Amino acid sequence: MYTGKLVFSQVMEHLPIHEFQKCVARCGGDYKSRGFSCRDQFLCMSFAQLTFRESLRDIEACLRSVPEKLYHLGFRGHIARSTLAEANENRDWRIYADFAQALIHIARPMYASDPFGIDLEATVYALDSTTIDLCLSVFPWAHFRQQKAAVKMHTLLDLRGSIPTFIEVSDGKRHDVNLLDEIAAEPGAFYVMDRA
Repeated sequence: MYTGKLVFSQVMEHLPIHEFQKCVARCGGDYKSRGFSCRDQFLCMSFAQLTFRESLRDIEACLRSVPEKLYHLGFRGHIARSTLAEANENRDWRIYADFAQALIHIARPMYASDPFGIDLEATVYALDSTTIDLCLSVFPWAHFRQQKAAVKMHTLLDLRGSIPTFIEVSDGKRHDVNLLDEIAAEPGAFYVMDRA
């Protein structure tokens, strides 16, 4: 019988937790949290993503099926559907956006020398967006057309390593050209986009 670390804890071990704690402290994420920290929330949502969980009930049922292993997975708080729902609703999303940017800054140098088919010294970025259709009765704030709701996800992708460097979710009517004002242009870099 294998007595080493569980696979999930081995994967999470590679993340810079000190950077995550800096993001939590900057946004005051653990202020007045009783037993369910931002780290526990991050672990729950990471577990859900890696194991293809489909709902909060599914996450809770899966994690509660092995309560003796939760500590070894890295969880310190009590996992409950209502607690997770409340954390997802009330915690500042900027904690996880800042942590994603910290991970991107770590990953980009790893792929800086990878070839991508064209011999260029400069960085090449691709800007594109996709429209995500939503149900108008469930998401009335995302009004897109007369009988349709949608949001649009704009992504700036570094073509060396296919790492997103900028992601923004906006209303479904926003055009990519309007997003160019928010992107900090890198000198000497190439930006590729369609006319859409």
